[in-house]
Amino acid sequence: MNDFVSPMIEWGALMPSLIVAASAVIAVLVEAFAPRKARRPIQLPLALLALAGSLVAAVWRWTVVVGQGEQTVGGGQLIEDRFGLATQLVILVCAMIGLLVIADRSQLKDGAFAASSASRPGSAEEREAIQARIEQTEIFPLTLFAVTGMMVFPVAGDLLTLFIALEVLSLPLYVLSGMARRKRLISQEAALKYFLLGAFSSAFFLMGIALLYGYSGSVRFADIMVASSVNVSADWLLITGIILVLIGLLFKVGAVPFHAWTPDVYQGAPTPVTGFMAACTKIAAFGAMLRFLYVVATGMAWDLELVLTAIVVLTIFVGTVMGLVQNDVKRMLAYSSIAHAGFILIGVMSFEQRALSGTLVYLLAYGLATVGAFAVVTLVREENQGTITGEATSLESWAGLGKRHPLLAGAMLVFLLSFAGIPLTGGFTGKFVVFAAGIEGGHWPLVLLAILASVATAFFYFRLAQLMFFTEPGEGQTVVSSEGMSLVAIAVCVAGTLALGIVPQFFLSIADSAAVLLP
Repeated sequence: MNDFVSPMIEWGALMPSLIVAASAVIAVLVEAFAPRKARRPIQLPLALLALAGSLVAAVWRWTVVVGQGEQTVGGGQLIEDRFGLATQLVILVCAMIGLLVIADRSQLKDGAFAASSASRPGSAEEREAIQARIEQTEIFPLTLFAVTGMMVFPVAGDLLTLFIALEVLSLPLYVLSGMARRKRLISQEAALKYFLLGAFSSAFFLMGIALLYGYSGSVRFADIMVASSVNVSADWLLITGIILVLIGLLFKVGAVPFHAWTPDVYQGAPTPVTGFMAACTKIAAFGAMLRFLYVVATGMAWDLELVLTAIVVLTIFVGTVMGLVQNDVKRMLAYSSIAHAGFILIGVMSFEQRALSGTLVYLLAYGLATVGAFAVVTLVREENQGTITGEATSLESWAGLGKRHPLLAGAMLVFLLSFAGIPLTGGFTGKFVVFAAGIEGGHWPLVLLAILASVATAFFYFRLAQLMFFTEPGEGQTVVSSEGMSLVAIAVCVAGTLALGIVPQFFLSIADSAAVLLP
Protein backbone atom coordinates (compact mmCIF):
# COMPACT_ATOMS: atom_id res chain seq x y z
CA MET A 1 0.00 0.00 0.00
CA ASN A 2 1.39 3.36 -0.98
CA ASP A 3 1.07 5.90 1.84
CA PHE A 4 3.05 8.61 0.08
CA VAL A 5 1.38 12.01 0.14
CA SER A 6 2.61 14.45 -2.45
CA PRO A 7 3.66 17.77 -0.90
CA MET A 8 1.67 20.90 -1.57
CA ILE A 9 3.98 23.62 -2.86
CA GLU A 10 2.69 27.18 -2.95
CA TRP A 11 4.44 28.14 -6.18
CA GLY A 12 2.83 31.55 -6.27
CA ALA A 13 4.31 32.49 -2.90
CA LEU A 14 7.75 31.41 -4.09
CA MET A 15 7.64 33.34 -7.37
CA PRO A 16 9.53 36.51 -6.27
CA SER A 17 12.52 34.46 -5.10
CA LEU A 18 12.27 31.79 -7.80
CA ILE A 19 12.41 34.31 -10.64
CA VAL A 20 15.73 35.70 -9.39
CA ALA A 21 17.16 32.25 -8.57
CA ALA A 22 16.19 30.76 -11.95
CA SER A 23 17.63 33.77 -13.76
CA ALA A 24 20.89 33.34 -11.84
CA VAL A 25 21.12 29.72 -13.01
CA ILE A 26 20.42 30.77 -16.60
CA ALA A 27 23.10 33.44 -16.27
CA VAL A 28 25.61 30.76 -15.23
CA LEU A 29 24.75 28.76 -18.35
CA VAL A 30 25.24 31.89 -20.45
CA GLU A 31 28.71 32.28 -18.94
CA ALA A 32 29.49 28.66 -19.76
CA PHE A 33 28.25 28.44 -23.33
CA ALA A 34 27.77 31.90 -24.88
CA PRO A 35 30.63 33.49 -26.87
CA ARG A 36 32.53 36.05 -24.80
CA LYS A 37 31.43 39.04 -26.89
CA ALA A 38 27.77 38.02 -26.61
CA ARG A 39 27.74 37.60 -22.84
CA ARG A 40 27.28 41.19 -21.72
CA PRO A 41 24.43 41.94 -24.19
CA ILE A 42 22.66 38.88 -22.79
CA GLN A 43 23.56 39.13 -19.10
CA LEU A 44 22.61 42.75 -18.45
CA PRO A 45 19.05 42.59 -19.85
CA LEU A 46 18.57 39.19 -18.21
CA ALA A 47 19.56 40.53 -14.79
CA LEU A 48 17.43 43.66 -15.11
CA LEU A 49 14.41 41.67 -16.34
CA ALA A 50 14.85 39.18 -13.50
CA LEU A 51 14.76 41.90 -10.84
CA ALA A 52 11.89 43.72 -12.57
CA GLY A 53 9.93 40.48 -12.90
CA SER A 54 10.54 39.65 -9.25
CA LEU A 55 9.38 43.15 -8.29
CA VAL A 56 6.13 42.66 -10.22
CA ALA A 57 5.65 39.23 -8.62
CA ALA A 58 6.20 40.67 -5.13
CA VAL A 59 3.61 43.39 -5.76
CA TRP A 60 1.18 40.71 -6.99
CA ARG A 61 1.77 38.60 -3.85
CA TRP A 62 1.21 41.71 -1.73
CA THR A 63 -2.27 42.11 -3.21
CA VAL A 64 -2.94 38.42 -2.61
CA VAL A 65 -1.80 38.56 1.02
CA VAL A 66 -3.80 41.72 1.71
CA GLY A 67 -6.90 40.04 0.29
CA GLN A 68 -6.48 36.47 1.55
CA GLY A 69 -4.20 36.76 4.56
CA GLU A 70 -0.74 35.56 5.49
CA GLN A 71 0.42 31.98 5.08
CA THR A 72 3.31 29.63 5.78
CA VAL A 73 5.12 28.01 2.86
CA GLY A 74 6.81 24.62 2.80
CA GLY A 75 5.65 23.57 6.25
CA GLY A 76 6.80 26.79 7.86
CA GLN A 77 10.20 27.09 6.21
CA LEU A 78 9.12 30.36 4.61
CA ILE A 79 6.57 32.92 5.77
CA GLU A 80 4.51 34.96 3.35
CA ASP A 81 3.25 38.02 5.18
CA ARG A 82 3.12 41.72 4.54
CA PHE A 83 6.30 42.52 6.44
CA GLY A 84 8.32 39.96 4.49
CA LEU A 85 6.97 41.12 1.14
CA ALA A 86 7.56 44.78 1.98
CA THR A 87 11.16 43.98 2.91
CA GLN A 88 11.60 42.10 -0.37
CA LEU A 89 10.24 45.09 -2.28
CA VAL A 90 12.73 47.43 -0.62
CA ILE A 91 15.56 44.99 -1.40
CA LEU A 92 14.51 44.72 -5.05
CA VAL A 93 14.24 48.49 -5.53
CA CYS A 94 17.75 49.06 -4.15
CA ALA A 95 19.13 46.02 -6.00
CA MET A 96 17.81 47.25 -9.35
CA ILE A 97 19.37 50.66 -8.83
CA GLY A 98 22.59 49.06 -7.60
CA LEU A 99 22.73 46.79 -10.65
CA LEU A 100 22.69 49.83 -12.93
CA VAL A 101 25.81 51.13 -11.19
CA ILE A 102 27.47 47.70 -11.27
CA ALA A 103 26.85 47.33 -15.01
CA ASP A 104 27.87 50.86 -16.02
CA ARG A 105 31.13 51.55 -17.82
CA SER A 106 32.97 54.85 -18.06
CA GLN A 107 34.17 56.60 -21.19
CA LEU A 108 37.31 54.46 -20.87
CA LYS A 109 35.17 51.33 -21.31
CA ASP A 110 36.91 49.83 -18.29
CA GLY A 111 34.20 49.30 -15.70
CA ALA A 112 34.93 48.75 -12.02
CA PHE A 113 35.95 45.10 -12.26
CA ALA A 114 39.26 43.41 -13.03
CA ALA A 115 39.78 42.12 -16.55
CA SER A 116 40.96 38.82 -15.09
CA SER A 117 40.18 38.35 -11.43
CA ALA A 118 42.00 35.03 -11.20
CA SER A 119 45.32 36.39 -12.47
CA ARG A 120 48.02 37.72 -10.17
CA PRO A 121 48.05 41.54 -9.93
CA GLY A 122 50.75 42.95 -12.19
CA SER A 123 51.30 39.67 -14.02
CA ALA A 124 51.63 39.16 -17.78
CA GLU A 125 48.26 37.37 -17.77
CA GLU A 126 46.59 40.45 -16.31
CA ARG A 127 48.21 42.76 -18.86
CA GLU A 128 47.10 40.51 -21.70
CA ALA A 129 43.52 40.45 -20.36
CA ILE A 130 43.46 44.26 -20.12
CA GLN A 131 44.82 44.68 -23.64
CA ALA A 132 42.21 42.23 -24.95
CA ARG A 133 39.49 44.28 -23.18
CA ILE A 134 38.10 41.19 -21.45
CA GLU A 135 35.07 41.88 -19.24
CA GLN A 136 34.02 39.99 -16.14
CA THR A 137 30.39 39.26 -16.92
CA GLU A 138 30.12 36.70 -14.12
CA ILE A 139 29.34 39.66 -11.91
CA PHE A 140 25.74 39.38 -13.11
CA PRO A 141 24.99 35.80 -11.94
CA LEU A 142 26.90 36.50 -8.72
CA THR A 143 24.73 39.56 -8.08
CA LEU A 144 21.56 37.60 -8.81
CA PHE A 145 22.57 34.79 -6.45
CA ALA A 146 23.28 37.37 -3.73
CA VAL A 147 19.85 38.94 -4.28
CA THR A 148 18.27 35.46 -4.07
CA GLY A 149 19.71 34.98 -0.60
CA MET A 150 18.64 38.47 0.40
CA MET A 151 15.08 37.76 -0.77
CA VAL A 152 14.81 34.59 1.33
CA PHE A 153 16.55 36.02 4.40
CA PRO A 154 13.68 38.16 5.80
CA VAL A 155 10.95 35.58 5.02
CA ALA A 156 12.71 32.55 6.50
CA GLY A 157 10.52 30.78 9.05
CA ASP A 158 13.11 28.40 10.50
CA LEU A 159 16.75 28.58 11.45
CA LEU A 160 18.08 26.23 8.77
CA THR A 161 16.45 28.22 5.97
CA LEU A 162 17.82 31.37 7.59
CA PHE A 163 21.33 29.92 7.60
CA ILE A 164 21.16 28.73 4.00
CA ALA A 165 19.93 32.17 2.90
CA LEU A 166 22.78 33.75 4.87
CA GLU A 167 25.36 31.71 2.99
CA VAL A 168 23.71 32.19 -0.41
CA LEU A 169 23.82 35.97 -0.02
CA SER A 170 27.29 36.01 1.54
CA LEU A 171 29.40 33.81 -0.74
CA PRO A 172 28.83 35.85 -3.93
CA LEU A 173 29.65 39.03 -2.01
CA TYR A 174 32.96 37.54 -0.85
CA VAL A 175 33.90 36.95 -4.49
CA LEU A 176 32.63 40.30 -5.77
CA SER A 177 34.58 42.15 -3.08
CA GLY A 178 37.88 40.86 -4.48
CA MET A 179 37.27 41.82 -8.13
CA ALA A 180 38.25 45.50 -8.15
CA ARG A 181 39.99 46.63 -11.34
CA ARG A 182 42.43 48.94 -9.53
CA LYS A 183 44.13 48.57 -6.14
CA ARG A 184 43.66 44.84 -6.57
CA LEU A 185 45.79 43.78 -3.62
CA ILE A 186 43.65 45.91 -1.29
CA SER A 187 40.54 44.41 -2.91
CA GLN A 188 41.78 40.85 -2.45
CA GLU A 189 42.75 41.58 1.14
CA ALA A 190 39.25 42.95 1.76
CA ALA A 191 37.65 39.84 0.26
CA LEU A 192 39.80 37.54 2.38
CA LYS A 193 39.06 39.49 5.55
CA TYR A 194 35.33 39.50 4.74
CA PHE A 195 35.40 35.74 4.10
CA LEU A 196 37.33 34.79 7.24
CA LEU A 197 35.32 36.98 9.60
CA GLY A 198 32.13 35.86 7.86
CA ALA A 199 33.11 32.24 8.49
CA PHE A 200 33.59 32.99 12.19
CA SER A 201 30.19 34.65 12.39
CA SER A 202 28.59 31.67 10.64
CA ALA A 203 30.15 29.38 13.25
CA PHE A 204 28.51 31.39 16.03
CA PHE A 205 25.27 31.29 14.06
CA LEU A 206 25.38 27.49 13.74
CA MET A 207 26.17 27.06 17.43
CA GLY A 208 23.14 29.20 18.25
CA ILE A 209 20.98 27.01 16.00
CA ALA A 210 22.22 23.91 17.82
CA LEU A 211 21.39 25.38 21.24
CA LEU A 212 17.94 26.53 20.18
CA TYR A 213 17.22 23.10 18.68
CA GLY A 214 18.38 21.46 21.90
CA TYR A 215 16.10 23.77 23.86
CA SER A 216 12.93 23.35 21.79
CA GLY A 217 13.41 20.21 19.69
CA SER A 218 12.66 22.25 16.56
CA VAL A 219 14.28 24.83 14.31
CA ARG A 220 11.01 26.58 13.44
CA PHE A 221 10.57 30.04 14.90
CA ALA A 222 6.95 29.32 15.91
CA ASP A 223 7.91 26.11 17.75
CA ILE A 224 10.73 27.84 19.62
CA MET A 225 8.29 30.58 20.64
CA VAL A 226 5.86 27.99 22.01
CA ALA A 227 8.65 26.15 23.83
CA SER A 228 9.82 29.36 25.49
CA SER A 229 6.44 29.67 27.24
CA VAL A 230 6.47 26.05 28.41
CA ASN A 231 10.08 25.05 29.04
CA VAL A 232 11.24 27.46 31.74
CA SER A 233 13.86 25.15 33.25
CA ALA A 234 16.51 25.77 30.61
CA ASP A 235 16.23 29.47 29.84
CA TRP A 236 19.99 29.73 29.67
CA LEU A 237 19.92 27.58 26.52
CA LEU A 238 17.32 29.86 24.96
CA ILE A 239 19.12 33.10 25.81
CA THR A 240 22.54 31.81 24.77
CA GLY A 241 21.15 30.46 21.51
CA ILE A 242 19.41 33.74 20.71
CA ILE A 243 22.58 35.73 21.40
CA LEU A 244 24.72 33.46 19.20
CA VAL A 245 22.27 33.68 16.30
CA LEU A 246 22.17 37.45 16.82
CA ILE A 247 25.96 37.59 16.44
CA GLY A 248 25.63 36.26 12.90
CA LEU A 249 22.97 38.85 12.09
CA LEU A 250 24.81 41.71 13.80
CA PHE A 251 27.90 40.88 11.75
CA LYS A 252 25.91 41.43 8.57
CA VAL A 253 24.66 44.87 9.67
CA GLY A 254 28.12 45.93 10.84
CA ALA A 255 27.28 46.45 14.51
CA VAL A 256 30.10 46.83 17.04
CA PRO A 257 31.99 44.68 18.08
CA PHE A 258 31.29 42.69 14.90
CA HIS A 259 32.18 45.56 12.57
CA ALA A 260 35.90 45.06 11.94
CA TRP A 261 35.36 44.00 8.34
CA THR A 262 33.23 46.99 7.38
CA PRO A 263 35.73 49.84 6.71
CA ASP A 264 38.29 47.62 4.97
CA VAL A 265 35.75 45.84 2.77
CA TYR A 266 33.91 49.06 1.90
CA GLN A 267 37.24 50.60 0.89
CA GLY A 268 38.70 47.62 -0.96
CA ALA A 269 35.66 46.26 -2.81
CA PRO A 270 34.72 47.65 -6.24
CA THR A 271 32.75 50.81 -5.49
CA PRO A 272 29.51 49.65 -7.19
CA VAL A 273 29.65 46.45 -5.14
CA THR A 274 30.20 48.49 -1.99
CA GLY A 275 27.02 50.47 -2.63
CA PHE A 276 24.99 47.37 -3.49
CA MET A 277 26.31 45.45 -0.50
CA ALA A 278 25.99 48.32 1.98
CA ALA A 279 22.34 48.91 1.11
CA CYS A 280 20.83 45.53 0.27
CA THR A 281 22.66 43.39 2.82
CA LYS A 282 21.68 45.72 5.64
CA ILE A 283 18.03 45.71 4.54
CA ALA A 284 17.89 41.91 4.37
CA ALA A 285 19.74 41.41 7.65
CA PHE A 286 17.56 43.83 9.62
CA GLY A 287 14.44 42.24 8.11
CA ALA A 288 15.62 38.81 9.28
CA MET A 289 16.63 40.19 12.69
CA LEU A 290 13.22 41.73 13.28
CA ARG A 291 11.42 38.50 12.42
CA PHE A 292 13.74 36.40 14.55
CA LEU A 293 13.62 38.66 17.61
CA TYR A 294 9.93 39.55 17.44
CA VAL A 295 8.86 35.91 17.08
CA VAL A 296 11.44 33.96 19.06
CA ALA A 297 12.73 36.45 21.63
CA THR A 298 9.72 38.61 22.55
CA GLY A 299 9.47 36.93 25.94
CA MET A 300 13.21 37.43 26.49
CA ALA A 301 13.20 41.18 25.83
CA TRP A 302 14.11 42.00 29.43
CA ASP A 303 16.95 39.46 29.49
CA LEU A 304 18.40 40.76 26.21
CA GLU A 305 18.06 44.45 27.02
CA LEU A 306 21.48 44.86 28.67
CA VAL A 307 23.29 43.11 25.80
CA LEU A 308 21.45 45.04 23.10
CA THR A 309 21.90 48.35 24.94
CA ALA A 310 25.66 47.81 25.14
CA ILE A 311 25.81 46.96 21.44
CA VAL A 312 23.77 50.05 20.50
CA VAL A 313 25.96 52.38 22.57
CA LEU A 314 29.20 50.92 21.22
CA THR A 315 27.95 50.93 17.64
CA ILE A 316 26.85 54.55 17.72
CA PHE A 317 30.01 55.67 19.55
CA VAL A 318 32.48 53.85 17.28
CA GLY A 319 30.66 54.80 14.08
CA THR A 320 30.53 58.46 15.08
CA VAL A 321 34.03 58.91 16.52
CA MET A 322 35.88 56.93 13.88
CA GLY A 323 33.93 58.61 11.09
CA LEU A 324 35.17 62.00 12.28
CA VAL A 325 38.83 61.15 11.65
CA GLN A 326 38.54 59.55 8.20
CA ASN A 327 40.14 61.10 5.13
CA ASP A 328 38.83 58.53 2.66
CA VAL A 329 35.28 58.93 1.35
CA LYS A 330 34.55 55.20 1.26
CA ARG A 331 35.84 54.62 4.79
CA MET A 332 33.87 57.63 5.99
CA LEU A 333 30.70 56.14 4.51
CA ALA A 334 31.62 52.80 6.09
CA TYR A 335 31.71 54.28 9.59
CA SER A 336 28.57 56.22 8.74
CA SER A 337 26.87 52.88 8.00
CA ILE A 338 28.00 51.57 11.37
CA ALA A 339 26.45 54.57 13.13
CA HIS A 340 23.23 54.08 11.17
CA ALA A 341 23.14 50.43 12.25
CA GLY A 342 23.18 51.64 15.86
CA PHE A 343 20.31 54.05 15.18
CA ILE A 344 18.18 51.30 13.62
CA LEU A 345 18.95 48.91 16.48
CA ILE A 346 17.25 51.34 18.88
CA GLY A 347 13.99 50.70 17.08
CA VAL A 348 14.63 46.97 16.83
CA MET A 349 15.19 46.53 20.57
CA SER A 350 12.01 48.45 21.42
CA PHE A 351 9.93 45.33 20.58
CA GLU A 352 7.12 47.64 19.46
CA GLN A 353 5.02 47.14 16.34
CA ARG A 354 5.91 50.65 15.23
CA ALA A 355 9.50 49.49 14.90
CA LEU A 356 8.51 47.19 12.03
CA SER A 357 7.16 50.02 9.89
CA GLY A 358 9.76 52.53 11.10
CA THR A 359 12.66 50.27 10.24
CA LEU A 360 11.32 49.67 6.73
CA VAL A 361 11.14 53.42 6.08
CA TYR A 362 14.61 53.97 7.53
CA LEU A 363 16.11 51.14 5.45
CA LEU A 364 14.53 52.46 2.25
CA ALA A 365 15.88 55.96 2.90
CA TYR A 366 19.31 54.62 3.86
CA GLY A 367 19.43 52.26 0.87
CA LEU A 368 18.59 54.96 -1.67
CA ALA A 369 21.12 57.42 -0.23
CA THR A 370 23.83 54.76 0.01
CA VAL A 371 23.50 53.42 -3.53
CA GLY A 372 23.33 56.98 -4.85
CA ALA A 373 26.38 58.16 -2.87
CA PHE A 374 28.58 55.31 -4.04
CA ALA A 375 27.34 55.84 -7.60
CA VAL A 376 28.67 59.41 -7.38
CA VAL A 377 31.98 58.08 -6.05
CA THR A 378 32.37 55.86 -9.13
CA LEU A 379 32.26 58.91 -11.42
CA VAL A 380 34.71 61.16 -9.54
CA ARG A 381 38.18 60.11 -10.67
CA GLU A 382 41.81 61.05 -10.18
CA GLU A 383 43.71 62.52 -13.13
CA ASN A 384 47.49 62.55 -13.45
CA GLN A 385 49.00 64.42 -16.41
CA GLY A 386 45.95 63.77 -18.54
CA THR A 387 45.67 60.11 -17.55
CA ILE A 388 42.45 59.17 -15.75
CA THR A 389 43.00 56.56 -13.04
CA GLY A 390 40.89 55.23 -10.15
CA GLU A 391 38.21 56.82 -8.00
CA ALA A 392 39.17 59.98 -6.13
CA THR A 393 38.39 58.64 -2.67
CA SER A 394 40.59 61.10 -0.77
CA LEU A 395 38.48 63.90 0.70
CA GLU A 396 40.88 66.55 -0.60
CA SER A 397 40.29 65.28 -4.14
CA TRP A 398 36.68 66.41 -3.93
CA ALA A 399 37.58 70.07 -3.46
CA GLY A 400 35.69 72.32 -5.84
CA LEU A 401 33.52 69.56 -7.31
CA GLY A 402 30.44 71.76 -6.88
CA LYS A 403 31.99 74.47 -9.07
CA ARG A 404 33.06 72.10 -11.83
CA HIS A 405 30.08 69.72 -11.78
CA PRO A 406 27.26 71.33 -9.76
CA LEU A 407 24.59 68.74 -10.59
CA LEU A 408 26.72 65.78 -9.50
CA ALA A 409 27.86 67.58 -6.36
CA GLY A 410 24.26 68.63 -5.68
CA ALA A 411 23.16 65.00 -5.83
CA MET A 412 25.91 64.03 -3.38
CA LEU A 413 24.78 66.86 -1.10
CA VAL A 414 21.23 65.46 -1.05
CA PHE A 415 22.58 62.07 0.03
CA LEU A 416 24.79 63.61 2.71
CA LEU A 417 21.85 65.62 4.07
CA SER A 418 19.80 62.43 4.20
CA PHE A 419 22.55 60.62 6.12
CA ALA A 420 22.64 63.53 8.55
CA GLY A 421 18.85 63.40 9.03
CA ILE A 422 18.14 66.91 7.80
CA PRO A 423 14.39 67.68 7.29
CA LEU A 424 12.86 67.28 3.82
CA THR A 425 15.06 64.24 3.16
CA GLY A 426 14.31 60.54 3.63
CA GLY A 427 16.93 60.28 6.37
CA PHE A 428 14.96 62.64 8.60
CA THR A 429 11.76 60.65 8.12
CA GLY A 430 13.54 57.37 8.85
CA LYS A 431 15.22 58.65 12.00
CA PHE A 432 12.00 60.24 13.25
CA VAL A 433 9.95 57.05 13.04
CA VAL A 434 12.69 54.79 14.43
CA PHE A 435 13.45 57.13 17.32
CA ALA A 436 9.72 57.40 18.02
CA ALA A 437 9.58 53.60 18.29
CA GLY A 438 12.56 53.69 20.65
CA ILE A 439 10.86 56.25 22.90
CA GLU A 440 7.66 54.20 22.84
CA GLY A 441 9.69 51.19 23.98
CA GLY A 442 11.13 53.15 26.92
CA HIS A 443 14.62 53.67 25.50
CA TRP A 444 14.67 57.47 25.52
CA PRO A 445 18.29 57.66 26.87
CA LEU A 446 19.47 55.77 23.78
CA VAL A 447 17.39 58.05 21.55
CA LEU A 448 19.01 61.08 23.21
CA LEU A 449 22.44 59.56 22.59
CA ALA A 450 21.50 58.91 18.95
CA ILE A 451 20.36 62.52 18.47
CA LEU A 452 23.64 63.84 19.88
CA ALA A 453 25.55 61.40 17.66
CA SER A 454 23.54 62.57 14.64
CA VAL A 455 24.69 66.12 15.33
CA ALA A 456 28.29 64.90 15.56
CA THR A 457 28.10 62.81 12.37
CA ALA A 458 26.74 65.84 10.54
CA PHE A 459 30.24 67.30 10.92
CA PHE A 460 31.91 64.85 8.56
CA TYR A 461 29.03 65.04 6.09
CA PHE A 462 29.19 68.83 6.03
CA ARG A 463 32.98 68.74 5.84
CA LEU A 464 32.66 67.00 2.48
CA ALA A 465 29.94 69.45 1.43
CA GLN A 466 32.20 72.36 2.37
CA LEU A 467 35.01 70.92 0.27
CA MET A 468 32.72 70.49 -2.73
CA PHE A 469 31.07 73.91 -2.70
CA PHE A 470 33.26 76.33 -0.74
CA THR A 471 36.78 75.30 -1.76
CA GLU A 472 38.60 76.19 -4.94
CA PRO A 473 39.04 73.29 -7.38
CA GLY A 474 42.39 71.59 -7.21
CA GLU A 475 44.41 69.62 -9.70
CA GLY A 476 44.06 65.91 -10.23
CA GLN A 477 40.27 65.71 -10.16
CA THR A 478 37.94 64.89 -13.01
CA VAL A 479 34.48 63.45 -13.58
CA VAL A 480 34.18 60.74 -16.19
CA SER A 481 31.22 60.30 -18.47
CA SER A 482 29.66 56.85 -18.68
CA GLU A 483 27.06 54.87 -20.54
CA GLY A 484 24.48 56.70 -18.45
CA MET A 485 23.26 53.96 -16.14
CA SER A 486 24.98 55.46 -13.10
CA LEU A 487 23.40 58.83 -13.84
CA VAL A 488 19.97 57.18 -14.04
CA ALA A 489 20.64 55.48 -10.71
CA ILE A 490 21.72 58.76 -9.11
CA ALA A 491 18.64 60.58 -10.41
CA VAL A 492 16.30 57.88 -9.10
CA CYS A 493 18.01 57.90 -5.71
CA VAL A 494 17.78 61.71 -5.47
CA ALA A 495 14.07 61.62 -6.39
CA GLY A 496 13.35 58.85 -3.91
CA THR A 497 15.30 60.53 -1.10
CA LEU A 498 13.45 63.82 -1.57
CA ALA A 499 10.07 62.11 -1.97
CA LEU A 500 10.55 60.28 1.33
CA GLY A 501 11.27 63.60 3.01
CA ILE A 502 8.71 65.85 1.32
CA VAL A 503 5.70 63.49 1.05
CA PRO A 504 6.48 60.88 3.72
CA GLN A 505 2.87 60.05 4.53
CA PHE A 506 2.46 57.92 1.40
CA PHE A 507 5.42 55.73 2.36
CA LEU A 508 4.52 55.71 6.05
CA SER A 509 1.00 54.48 5.33
CA ILE A 510 2.36 51.59 3.25
CA ALA A 511 4.90 50.77 5.94
CA ASP A 512 2.22 50.82 8.63
CA SER A 513 0.11 48.34 6.67
CA ALA A 514 3.23 46.16 6.30
CA ALA A 515 3.81 45.91 10.05
CA VAL A 516 2.26 42.43 10.26
CA LEU A 517 4.43 39.46 11.29
CA LEU A 518 3.12 35.90 11.01
CA PRO A 519 4.82 33.61 13.58
